Amino acid sequence: MFQIQSPAPALASVAVIGCGHVGLVQAAGLASLGHNVVGVDRDVDHVDRLAAGDVPFQEPGLGELVDAGVAAHRLSFTTSYRVAMAADIVFLCVDTPRSPTGAADVTNLRSAVLSLVEAAGSTSPVIVNKSTAPIGTAQMIEAMVEDADHRPRVAVNPEFLRQAHAVEDFLHPERIVIGARRPADARAVASLYSQLGGQRVFTDPRSAELIKYAANAFLATRISFVNELARLAEAVGVQIDPVLEGMAADGRIGGQYLQPGIGFGGSCLPKDTAALRHLGQSAGLEMVMLSAVLEANREARDGAVATLDRELGGLAGRTVAVWGLTFKGGTDDTRDSPAVAIAETLLDEGASIRAFDPSESLRLSGRLRETLTSSPLEAVRGADALAILSDWSQFSTVPLAAVRRAMSGDLVFDGRNMLRPAQVERQGLRYAGIGRPATRAQRAAAPVASGPVAA
Repeated sequence: MFQIQSPAPALASVAVIGCGHVGLVQAAGLASLGHNVVGVDRDVDHVDRLAAGDVPFQEPGLGELVDAGVAAHRLSFTTSYRVAMAADIVFLCVDTPRSPTGAADVTNLRSAVLSLVEAAGSTSPVIVNKSTAPIGTAQMIEAMVEDADHRPRVAVNPEFLRQAHAVEDFLHPERIVIGARRPADARAVASLYSQLGGQRVFTDPRSAELIKYAANAFLATRISFVNELARLAEAVGVQIDPVLEGMAADGRIGGQYLQPGIGFGGSCLPKDTAALRHLGQSAGLEMVMLSAVLEANREARDGAVATLDRELGGLAGRTVAVWGLTFKGGTDDTRDSPAVAIAETLLDEGASIRAFDPSESLRLSGRLRETLTSSPLEAVRGADALAILSDWSQFSTVPLAAVRRAMSGDLVFDGRNMLRPAQVERQGLRYAGIGRPATRAQRAAAPVASGPVAA
């Protein structure tokens, strides 16, 4: 790391390549700080929708932020890379999906850089990689843009945006990490954020690249640890909730990412943990802990299916109501969603699904889309069991008495530990959570395993 004095506020011309989740938040956020920002995307329809104020995915507050930037003439959208190269600073915010080997696929990133090179004129903007990419990517970009007339100016500025909280995280960051070879380039990037709080971490590009992976892999480790601990608690008859309360009271541990559930998903934690493991394996390291984290995450999903199978006395012929298919509440993202994986497995095992998700738009397989219903109560109508698989806050407010009347069976599998077991049981329902052993009354009421039961 190196020390850099806080730069004075200065407005800049900025281009953001890629107007997906990260890129659009970055573009709209910088425009809200007074910078002139152009968002660049290859998809003409996407650009037209954004210019009309239509944000095509769910993110609280983002639509308003985009509208404000466009109305103030500080935010615009285009497909032209030449416009981008006229900016002072260019951010790369394209996706780097998981490859079959587990490594991050930088094909889209390389394509974006090549397009910038082809559009280059006499300008030499600072090119800032915000895409999550392997260690050494900044050097790759430098090699691609370097020529006899232009000395490459490349920096790394990883994103730490939580879906469903991305606008809040942009405007109120805990830290802003900037990796650059030259202090002048680091200052140029830092000046964009001068109005924002949070700790500044200035370092070299490779360290900045690793910081992003290290942070996500550590969060994934916490989740997998608490899920494994919850399974242990259930196996030995211990309620996990007071255990976690006692752990969280330790200031060295804290309570964040210490909630048992059905495993992590989304576009970041699974992909980045696998990519970091691949990086270590490529360097000749076994990466035992990260392998265990990913395996524990798979077992969390399998454990949810096993619980439903056990409590129902078999899955074939059963009808399961599923509340939530997104990887978490507050988003429409189903990428690597444990809820989707569990629902698909239930179908494979011969169960019928009646699903509900509050998100505005869902990307689902045809057979899952056919299971969607219009409300939580419609989903549980005639169901043998209810499985809560995404932590949408509204699920905890659905009247349990109405749920009991609508269901044919009596099992509630709380895959996010959102409900209070006692309240569920008072309605004549059986409760199964994560790390919450069944009460004696529940065990007495549990069905004996048998053959398929008709819905």
